Amino acid sequence: MQAVLPVLEKLFGLYPHLFGAEFRPLKLGIYQELLAAHPEEFKRDTLKAALGQHTRSTRYLQSVASGLSRHDLQGAAVESVSPEHIYLSILELFRRRQARTREDLRPKLKAQLIAAFEASGLGSQAYLARVQNSDLEANALLADALAEVDQKLARQEALLRAYDASGKTLAEFADMYGLDRAALAALQALDLKRQAPSADAAPAPQ
Repeated sequence: MQAVLPVLEKLFGLYPHLFGAEFRPLKLGIYQELLAAHPEEFKRDTLKAALGQHTRSTRYLQSVASGLSRHDLQGAAVESVSPEHIYLSILELFRRRQARTREDLRPKLKAQLIAAFEASGLGSQAYLARVQNSDLEANALLADALAEVDQKLARQEALLRAYDASGKTLAEFADMYGLDRAALAALQALDLKRQAPSADAAPAPQ
């Protein structure tokens, strides 16, 4: 820490939008860009150590886990964080928090895993292929989370089929079944998603 602290302070002074009050995920390859931009300011070893310290910090992991984009030195969002990096950050934050409390944080972890999976836009198998690792307990928690997503989708699809058969408007159907706002919004989203391919289809030739 004695060696890297001055480097971290220098990074904060040069790039407060990346290393200041709010940490942002860093663009891949930013180490080389920093060396090129400030050849007189930084030495390779201490810069690498400082960046390692920074990216292992809880605040940085929180920024990655939240799904923020990666940023370049100018502060522009340039690329998405990969699903596997988001997943690993969520797991590491869970381990750190669980070590400090007797409360079982696995339900909260499952909710975060579900949100990360849904935000990835991937199917279950593609997501598993990218994020699964040798941690058996984490793999089991992830499988449980994805199973819950599948069950939710199955319920929503069943509700959509019932809506189709009802002949009612969405508002009438929601009132008839006593759907809350969240359930109605999910049903509307499914209905719109189903209509999207036909809406985007090319017109038939005349």
